[in-house]
Amino acid sequence: MSGVDSPEILAAYDAVRSDKDDTNWLLISDAAAKGDKLILSKTGTGGLPELAAELDDGQAQYAYVRVEYANDAESKRVKFALIVWIGENTKAMRKARVSIEAGNVKKVLSHYSVQVDADDKRDLDEADIVVRLRKAGGADYNGGRG
Repeated sequence: MSGVDSPEILAAYDAVRSDKDDTNWLLISDAAAKGDKLILSKTGTGGLPELAAELDDGQAQYAYVRVEYANDAESKRVKFALIVWIGENTKAMRKARVSIEAGNVKKVLSHYSVQVDADDKRDLDEADIVVRLRKAGGADYNGGRG
């Protein structure tokens, strides 16, 4: 699958999903931006803000992030989001490959509650994504307060 099922990506995916690992995001990019193979480019522990800072405006990239939020004083939820990033300066031919490539990425990073298609870092506001995760999660024990 063009590298998306590499041992490095699979290990990072397992780390993000693990309750025993501090890693809470991973970023997949083109190898040397040549478009021939997807590679794990980075991982981190700083959540969405740290991940957003690593996105490249000249690339199409895929990210997987663990988001933790409290429903109320008694409970905490963990959900996952898949981010399909197409930077504003990404070349047209690279953008065109995303629809096919994203399908392969989704086969490997298969457990997520929401997909966020983004071309601007403002699309990755954590509060907005938490609202989407709550809606996707079904029961809302927060009384509709987002």
